[in-house]
Amino acid sequence: MNYLAHLFLARPTADSQFGNLLGDFRRGVDIKEFGQAVRLGLKNHYEVDRFTDSHTSVLAAKALFHKSRRRFAPVALDIYFDHLLIKHWASFTTQGFDEFREQSFALLEQRLPTMPRTMQHSVGHMITHDWFEDYAKEEGIAKAITVVAKRIRFPNTFHLAVDDINANRDEIEARFLTFFPELITHIKINGPENI
Repeated sequence: MNYLAHLFLARPTADSQFGNLLGDFRRGVDIKEFGQAVRLGLKNHYEVDRFTDSHTSVLAAKALFHKSRRRFAPVALDIYFDHLLIKHWASFTTQGFDEFREQSFALLEQRLPTMPRTMQHSVGHMITHDWFEDYAKEEGIAKAITVVAKRIRFPNTFHLAVDDINANRDEIEARFLTFFPELITHIKINGPENI
């Protein structure tokens, strides 16, 4: 899952929000320097990823991508699933999306000084440029995927994953709507922050 989903599945505390995003910035970081709440958030991140990567609906959605781009399908789906989470937000929570976004950004800003440098840069950029505003729109998804494609250090066709999404939009959405409620339930019962 991408940033929004990880934040959605975190607790509404600065340490949890930090820890639940830390999984994407873990390389070279000694997690022992962080407190227990942050480490539990990190474990929660890994549990979300483990459940997501093995779910039959997610595997079926990945198979919809052209075989030449299938290696990038998990990243493209992560981004598109954040879009679908925003689209169906009211189905999953009574908290308004704008309120959640403002709360989450404020909590993350509290921990910016203690984040690894690459995380500081990405999270600061996410807040300043309000990535979730982009994720709410279909054209924002194409923009996000194009940005990621430019960061890949070898020649690639990742930007064409947008075509795969457009060609299979209804099926991907149906797969998401099957998968995401099960992920929420799984984390409520088995999430390291909730045990």
